[in-house]
Amino acid sequence: MTVVFPHRIAVACRTLCAVGVLALAAPHPAAAQTRTDAAGASSTDSSQRLLYRSGTQVHWHPGLPEVPEMTALSWLVADADTGEVLAGYDAHRPLPPASTLKTLFALTVLPALPGGTRHTVTGQDLAGIGPGSSLVGVKPGLTYQVSDLWKGVFLHSGNDAVHVLASLNGGWRTTARQMQAKARTLGALDTRVVSPDGYDAPGQVSSAYDLAVFGRAGLRNADFARYCATTESSFPGDGAPYEIANTNRLLTGRDGVTAYSGLIGVKNGYTSGAGNTLVAAARRGGRTLVVTVMHPQYGGFAVYEEARRLLDWGFATSGRIAPVGSLLPPRQPVPRSTPVAVHAAKPDDDWLGAGALAGAVGAGAGAAVVALRRWGGRSTRG
Repeated sequence: MTVVFPHRIAVACRTLCAVGVLALAAPHPAAAQTRTDAAGASSTDSSQRLLYRSGTQVHWHPGLPEVPEMTALSWLVADADTGEVLAGYDAHRPLPPASTLKTLFALTVLPALPGGTRHTVTGQDLAGIGPGSSLVGVKPGLTYQVSDLWKGVFLHSGNDAVHVLASLNGGWRTTARQMQAKARTLGALDTRVVSPDGYDAPGQVSSAYDLAVFGRAGLRNADFARYCATTESSFPGDGAPYEIANTNRLLTGRDGVTAYSGLIGVKNGYTSGAGNTLVAAARRGGRTLVVTVMHPQYGGFAVYEEARRLLDWGFATSGRIAPVGSLLPPRQPVPRSTPVAVHAAKPDDDWLGAGALAGAVGAGAGAAVVALRRWGGRSTRG
């Protein structure tokens, strides 16, 4: 649903948003789709505002495949080379990211820690790991290379490996602040970092748009690209190394999921609050696509099948469809007022698309676009 406000009300919205007390609610059909004439596509900055609208945004025209049926609360498909967004559904909706937030962690910390650095893990390095976290098996007293720890992060989504790397990077809070700054630099304005490993935490959110930005940026880092495409490796153990396998089943083809031809990464995740999340990238015929799928309404491995549909659709339409936005930072950064507080909520709590409001107001428009949807958050593992 798109709500258009007169100028005076838009000014009032800016004021209310600044104090973090704006609260609106309205019904919205989950399958709503905006089809804009491709000939009407304007500049990147203008079309970028489409992604702040609710529903499916796509410049569809006859002769192109229909956007696939999806159950995810939010999704996006983009050309990773150009950054052009081909389609999205509630792309800026704030949702818990689970371990897909580790993409931002890697973008932030990888450049700071040489892979050959050796470190003997202490108990303090592992302090504060959340109950039920995914672990790769890092042990106090053992010495690891930084490159080993990154394998634990990318392949096994090890929150223990994240804690050790964050400790080497200056600590948990320092790393969270650096991640927040990195997200802003990339133009990812929906993300709020509380727990760098992606473990559910009150107020921690990202969006399909931001996660696609992180995935695209990661593929431009040689170490990131190599780690996220690795299907299996050995990990140091107490006495002997042991084998670990990538938990991204769309990459490995494990557990009954058919591997996607041309897949090159990036990262999957799961928590009870986030559901299943996935950032996936694939290369075919000289094109590279990146897709994000957040919280499909069917559990299990539905996240991989919905990502598969988006990739298939993207490759079928790429080069023949006008973009609805871009993963590149805007030429003039969107001003952000004081963030609206985001708290852990029950699944039936309403949320305000604060990014949508700030995006429309920051673009100098006389109309504010407010996306009203629902989200839920409960803590378990990253």
